Formats: sequence, structure tokens, C-alpha cells
Amino acid sequence: MRAALRLATAFAGVGLLASPASADTLKEALTQAYFDNPTLETARAQQRATDENVVIQKSRGLPSVNTTTTYSEFLVENSTSFIAPDRQLNVGVDLSVPLYQGGAVKNGILAAENRVDAGRADLRGTESAIFTQVVAAYMNVILNEALVSLSANNVSVLATNLEATSDRFEIGYLTRTDVAQSESRLALARGDLRTAQANLLSARENYIALVGEAPTDLQPPPPLPGLPNSPNMAVDVALENNPDLIAAKERAVAAGYDIEVAGAGRLPTFSAFTNGGYQNFLGTLGAVPGASADQTATSATAGIRMTLPLFQGGRVAAQQRQATAQAQAQLEQVIAVERDVIAQVRAAYSSWRAAGAIIASSQAAVDAAALSLEGVRAENTVGNRAVLDILDAQQELLRAQVQLVTARRNAYVAGFSLLAAMGKAEARDLGLGDEGVLYDPIDNYDRVRGIIWDWQRDPDPVATSSRTVDIMAPDGEIEGNAPIEQFDTEIIDYADTAPPELDLQGD
Repeated sequence: MRAALRLATAFAGVGLLASPASADTLKEALTQAYFDNPTLETARAQQRATDENVVIQKSRGLPSVNTTTTYSEFLVENSTSFIAPDRQLNVGVDLSVPLYQGGAVKNGILAAENRVDAGRADLRGTESAIFTQVVAAYMNVILNEALVSLSANNVSVLATNLEATSDRFEIGYLTRTDVAQSESRLALARGDLRTAQANLLSARENYIALVGEAPTDLQPPPPLPGLPNSPNMAVDVALENNPDLIAAKERAVAAGYDIEVAGAGRLPTFSAFTNGGYQNFLGTLGAVPGASADQTATSATAGIRMTLPLFQGGRVAAQQRQATAQAQAQLEQVIAVERDVIAQVRAAYSSWRAAGAIIASSQAAVDAAALSLEGVRAENTVGNRAVLDILDAQQELLRAQVQLVTARRNAYVAGFSLLAAMGKAEARDLGLGDEGVLYDPIDNYDRVRGIIWDWQRDPDPVATSSRTVDIMAPDGEIEGNAPIEQFDTEIIDYADTAPPELDLQGD
């Protein structure tokens, strides 16, 4: 029952146990997921793709240079022409410089930049969501190890009880009914143990899928940092930091710029241009008798071009109305996300506090059930209690123990979910930077924002996350058992007392 002890101590606010060299801590699991989770790597790659939209929009306002080369063979010539060439080579160079495009370029860049900011917020949200899943998976492994330990201990106790009941039946103190009742409870307990082992196997597989490594002797998690003292405090923090809300606001701003981009389609555009040409008939241009023909020619022009749309069939107006409607949709989406965040934070806060209260009541239930079982056994020895009473008392104790360890798991996961909803469950908040350089999406943005060379190319894509196919399939077994008295530990009543704030950054 070491797993049960871990749950008991982790939520009581006591110090962390010394971790053996082969043990895994929550911080290590989060770090491994941060650097190796494929969902997180996917979000980072998508954000790098979003960064390029700024470069694409900027390119619309930069000069463009084109060259054209044409080689022609005249297969059929005019029979009346004495100077028609047989072949011709033309080379042209065109330079165009946009001067004014109705604000489409400027507003397009601003919209793209705001969508980059929205993408960064989405990346934060993905990171927070992955961490929440990892914490839940970590705690589920510990919980299910505790449940397997409790179930195994229950099987052992009931097997001993059946043996004692059979012995007393042999000497005539008990009846065959008493033995059958003990056999029935033992059979049910063995089935519950198999179910618990199957759930543990599933929890370990989910851990592997998220973290990329098999769980090894998971250690108690540290108390969570920065948990609020009231739901209003939690909501205030969330409204400033929740990544989903930040992303929605940035997209609403970008949609406002889209209106101006669409409206630019009805405004005049100005551009400067210059071009040069070279023509060569490759010695095939004929000449009037007695004269020579120049086989080459060059030309150059420069000027300013204005384009003024006069009628476009209502397309521009429709595009601007469309952009306006989409902008309104984004503004409504901000309110929808805000409502969802508020509801999510309040619900998470309520779940966290409720789980804390359940811990205290469950601990009281465990203490009372243990005392009741002890009393029933004593009364049975003098004939005042039946064997069924012992079995019922044992079952009641098991239910209380299961509720206790489950409540401790729920309290921790609910607390972390609350931090995530508040926007305070990201790598920097959890001190993961100590384990390596954290991914910063701004680095890629700074790298690409000034690139104007068309031939620059990144290396071919390759998956960086590790596969789990070579990880040995886990089982539902645990090592060893411990007496149920290991549950006896101090419980902080979270319903009345704010929990201690210890940082995950601690060792």
C-alpha cells in the first residue's frame, strides 16, 4: 500500500519524500512531456506556420523583379518579305514597386501579427491542457496503484477470514452458511482486484501515451502553488491570463483589420515600374540590298501606374460586409469564451474545495470504520456478532479507504485544473526551465520576419517526438503491500483552511 501512503501524505501538506534514483517525480513527468509530447510539438509547428503569414503580408508591399527570356523560331515566313528573320531572342527585366494599395498591406500585416499573438496564446493553452492531462495521468497511476493495493489487502484479509471461519466450522462453532458467506465475499474481492489491476494497466498506458515513458515508482506530488482563496480571486486572475480568452481577443482585433483590407479593394493603387529589354535576331534579320541590318536592339522604360477600380460588380462591398460580419462573430466569441472561462474557473474552484472537504470526511469514515471492524471482530469472538457482520464491516472499511484515496487524487487534479483555467499552469509557472531551455515561439518569429530571399528554405520536416512502440507493455501488478494503518496521517480541511503554497519548482 505504498501508493496509498503517497496519496495520504501528498495532500496533507507534508514535505516531499526522498526519491530513489529510479523513481519518477511529477516535475520530471511534466518536463518529459514538455519536450517530447507530439500534440505539443504539433502545436509548435502550426505556430511556426502562422508566423509566416506576417512575412507573406509584408511581401505584398515590397518590390518585385521578374525576368523573361523568349527564343522563337519562325517556321513559316512571309514570302513577300526580304528581311524577315529566321529566329529571335528576347530578354526582358521588369521591376515594380508598390507605392500605395489603399491600406491593404498595412492592415493585412497588422491582422497577421494579431493572429500570431492569438496563435501564441493557443500554444499556451495547448501546453496547459497537456500538463493537465499529464497531472491527471500521473495521479491516476498513483490512485490505481493504491486501489490495487487496497483490493489485494482486502483479498488477503478475506482469505484469512475464510480460513478462520472454516476452522471454526470444522469444530462446530459456525455453520455452513457462515462459510458460504465468507467464500462469496472472497470471490467478489478477487473480481474487484482483477478490475483494479485492469484499471491500473489502462492508467499506465495513458501515462505512456502522454509522457512517452513508462511510469516508474511515482513519487508524491508537491503541493500546488498559487491556489486562490476565493472564486472571485480566481476569476480575476483568469480574465487576465487565460490563454483561450487572450486568443479570442487577438482574433477579434485581427478581424477588425480584415474589414479595412476588404475595403481597400475599392481604392486606387499606385506603383512605380521600370523595365528593360534586349532583342537579338541571331544574324537572321535580312536587309535591303546595299545596306546592313542591326541584329540587336535594347529598350528601357520607367513610369508610375495608377489603377482606379470603377465597377467590380459589388464584389468589394460584399467582401467588406462579409469581413464585418466575421468581425462581429469574433467579438461575440470573446464574450462566449469569457463566459466559459468564468464558469470553468468557478466549477474548478468548487470541485477543488469540495474534494478537500471530502478528504476530511473520508478520513473520519476510515477511522470510524476501522474502529467498527475491530469492535465487531471482538464481539464475534464472544458470540454477539455473526460472521456476516464482520464481512460487512470489512466492506465498509474498504469503501471508506477507496473514497479517501480517490478524494485525494481528485483534490490534486481539481487544484491543477483550477490553475490551468487561471492561466497559471505553464512551463514557466511550474519551474520547468531548470531542466532545459524552454521553447519560445518568439524566437522563430524573429528568425523569419525579416527574410525576403525567395530561395531560403528550412530543412525537410522530421518528427522529433519519440515513439512508444518499443516500451514494454505495462501490467496491473504492484510491488508489495503495506498495512492500512499507513493511511493514518494528518488531514488539512481545505473547506475551512487555505492549503499551503509550495512551488513545483522546489526539488
